Amino acid sequence: MKTLLLSLLMTSMALAADTNVQNIAIKDIDGKDTTLKAYAGKVLLIVNVASECGYTPQYAGLQALHEKMSGKGLAVLGFPCNDFGGQEPGSEAEIKSFCSLNYKVTFPMFAKVAIKGDAKHPLYAALQSAAGGEVGWNFEKFLVSKDGKVLQRFGSDVAPDSPELMAAIEAALK
Repeated sequence: MKTLLLSLLMTSMALAADTNVQNIAIKDIDGKDTTLKAYAGKVLLIVNVASECGYTPQYAGLQALHEKMSGKGLAVLGFPCNDFGGQEPGSEAEIKSFCSLNYKVTFPMFAKVAIKGDAKHPLYAALQSAAGGEVGWNFEKFLVSKDGKVLQRFGSDVAPDSPELMAAIEAALK
């Protein structure tokens, strides 16, 4: 029985690791249907963001990272989420305006997503499955390879310019 359970667990982990997030349907911040296929060949940093969180100032660091690394093949992608403390209550238009006015965000932003519960967005279901667990709070970061596979996950407390995140990004870009 233990062998069967272990085999099933390893198979599900392998399947999760093989999930290509580029194929999952999403909406951009303006409500247009899209996927992440436009970012094929780029390393992705997918971040669940919120406008009223203690980590909200990370928008500045994410924007700086975007400016510094987008020409080297990194795409920073923001996914607003209201699941944690109700800290993203606004509409997509309000979120877009907030990010532009307060942090001069130019990296791609997408429509609000659910990360917890039965209404969990398929992108976050795949990210969490591949990275081994539920998102705990706003501004968690998922590093995704050029071919759409989840490489690593970083907690909310990991700043966009932290040495550990920068080293992982540099390694993924090689």
